[in-house]
Amino acid sequence: MRTRTLGAGGPQVAPLALGCAGMSDHTGPADEADAVATIHAALDAGVTLIDTADFYGMGHNEDLIGRALRGGARDRALLSVKFGGLRDPDGAFVGIEGRPAHVKNALAYSLRRLGTDHVDIYRPSRLDPATPIEDTVGAIAEMVEAGYVRHIGLSEVSAETIRRAHAVHPICDVQIEYSLLSRGPETNGILDTCRELGIGVTAYGVLAHGLLTGTYRQPADGDPRANWLPRFHPDNLATNLALVDRLRPLADAHGIGVAQLAAAWVIARSGERGTVVAVLGARRPHRVEEALAAADVTLTGADLAAIDRAVPAGAVAGTRYAAPLMALLDSES
Repeated sequence: MRTRTLGAGGPQVAPLALGCAGMSDHTGPADEADAVATIHAALDAGVTLIDTADFYGMGHNEDLIGRALRGGARDRALLSVKFGGLRDPDGAFVGIEGRPAHVKNALAYSLRRLGTDHVDIYRPSRLDPATPIEDTVGAIAEMVEAGYVRHIGLSEVSAETIRRAHAVHPICDVQIEYSLLSRGPETNGILDTCRELGIGVTAYGVLAHGLLTGTYRQPADGDPRANWLPRFHPDNLATNLALVDRLRPLADAHGIGVAQLAAAWVIARSGERGTVVAVLGARRPHRVEEALAAADVTLTGADLAAIDRAVPAGAVAGTRYAAPLMALLDSES
């Protein structure tokens, strides 16, 4: 698999990364044997960037990854770890923490759970409004100097915050939601700023939380997505599924599914927009194989133009998240 450099001086990575949140959160823990096999399948295929967070399953995800990487697999993996999301015993998110003391404390626990002596990329999951980003990044920089962290990343921050953080220590990449249905980074300066500063982009939400899988038709009983993702609300869902349907002929022309086309579109953002890596979640090994199909697709200029005509920027109905969650996103400020 062809690799690309994630940010100036960053690691060499595949165009795909493995997102592990679904193995421990959202719908409940995955079967552990399946999850471990999925991580091994990704590594065997050359997908080395493994994305997690200390609050995924309140530590369960890091424990799981640590077990999967025993026996020499750690040397093949690049661990990208987020911190700062605070949760209560019921699992509800109760705040964001970016104080320097928390940075070091959280890292210590992550290293223990992951069974490693260093994290390859360490990043705050959100901007702590009570802590200057310079203080948070400065604390991670001390951990870089001490050898516990290799590179510093950011997540869901604005162009201004990226510049302030990068002035303290070089930033490897910015993790941001970016997909055919979430085109904000193209217009709010985030992609332009990253390209200018030589910072990579790791795009999550590539399949729009399931809308762009091509198989989602209506919410199942008890599906909570309509409560916190307005694009799944009945007032918006029909419009958004109609956009997905417009992608089907384009996917068929390449002999792939809508999900692979949506991921290939994100991968194709690399180049004039800098380095972009698509983070795709998986819980079972066959999902890795499906994701790899996206990395094999070459989209021409004509293909990209046709995709843009099918799903124009701004055509999606509904905001990314419900209002209380949108308020936590510095990237939307």
